[in-house]
Amino acid sequence: MPPWPDWVFHVANVALAIGLVILNGFFVAAEFALVKVRGSQIEEMVKQGRPFAKSAHWLMHRLEDSLSACQLGITMASLALGWVGEPAFSALVEPLLHGVGIASEAVVRTIGFAISFTFITGLHLVIGEQAPKIFAIRRPEQMILWCAVPMKFFYLMSYPLMISLNKATSFILKRLGVHATGHDTPHTEDEIRALLREARIHGDVTRSEQRLIDAVFEFDDMICRRVMVPRSDVEYFTAGQTLEQCLKQASRSRHTRFPLCDGSLDHVVGVVHIKSLIGKKDDGKFDLKTIARPPKTVPENMPISKLLRHFQGTRQHMAFVVDEYSTLIGIVTLENVLEQIVGTVQDEFDLETPEIVPDGPGQYIVQGSTAVEVVEKVLNLHHSDDDVDTFSGLLMSRHGEILEAGDCIQLEGAIAEVLEVKGARAERIRVTLTGSGNPTETSFGHGSSGE
Repeated sequence: MPPWPDWVFHVANVALAIGLVILNGFFVAAEFALVKVRGSQIEEMVKQGRPFAKSAHWLMHRLEDSLSACQLGITMASLALGWVGEPAFSALVEPLLHGVGIASEAVVRTIGFAISFTFITGLHLVIGEQAPKIFAIRRPEQMILWCAVPMKFFYLMSYPLMISLNKATSFILKRLGVHATGHDTPHTEDEIRALLREARIHGDVTRSEQRLIDAVFEFDDMICRRVMVPRSDVEYFTAGQTLEQCLKQASRSRHTRFPLCDGSLDHVVGVVHIKSLIGKKDDGKFDLKTIARPPKTVPENMPISKLLRHFQGTRQHMAFVVDEYSTLIGIVTLENVLEQIVGTVQDEFDLETPEIVPDGPGQYIVQGSTAVEVVEKVLNLHHSDDDVDTFSGLLMSRHGEILEAGDCIQLEGAIAEVLEVKGARAERIRVTLTGSGNPTETSFGHGSSGE
């Protein structure tokens, strides 16, 4: 039997090199598909009876080892390609160089090596890395189904070697004081917010959905003191009021629930719902205490997520907020809590003034009771470190004195002018922006004074 011609071996080596490039691309695609696809997507494909979905599900349940198998396959294919690829292509290039009149073997080998190395590197990057990686990222469900059965076979065949390598890796890491962890790590809150912003940019999430989820993240960080109606703004009934007086007060204030006090808010007796007054007759024996529900008290630093569970458990939608000295400092309602998630909720009887209103170029009228965080976010001001809740409290902290109408306070990026004062609190403030920042897209909200 005559020997095979040399060109046959050269072509076989080139074909082997190309096959190794494709094999490397397969393992790269499988790895990125496993990382990108979600478990819920795999389970849905299994329910639909998609071909090879069960094999993909099998790999997902062994994600750590499956990714290790992909890394093993990539390493083996790359090493084999480096061993076979350059000599195979050099053997094809060198005869061409001889044919153009280059006689020096050293020059031929140098040029042949440079050309073949460049070609095999480009082939490896394009076919063996970039193309399969991008395809797997864009269509992970489709790619995982294509790769599932061959990947499962390779996993089973390489399992003993893979376990040995993993053990050796863990041994070395422990000696270096590092504990091996999984490939999957939970997303932080900031990472999830960044993903939401990216999803909104690409149209997968609407702006309102993003705002709602952002509000949920902030929900558990908010405490009662930040959302309560301050003591000075609380409307209440006194124990000696007549039915006619109560109805007139309810008609004027338009609230549905009122604290019942024995003289002042320092002596709360209960909570009266306006429905309890309907059908009552003032026959001289009318007593508000007989229709009042027991008052519920919560500390000022209680998270509003816990307060929501409190409302659900007690079936009362109003609670009294007390400070560390057991002094009542305000009330909080279910509406105050829910508005932190869904935004301002007003009915046909709400007559609340908007918290922030434009008042000309670079100027805004701000209610003093507006939360500092809201003002800073809407007007894009620098964040303050003052331990205050309201914008009026911030101005008093910066001014160092009781505020009076006409006072001007310099802030980071703005000048605040007090327009109206009620007691020691600024009611209306004109804010003039002096910095380069512009107000954000956040819509101007409305104050909330409870029910």
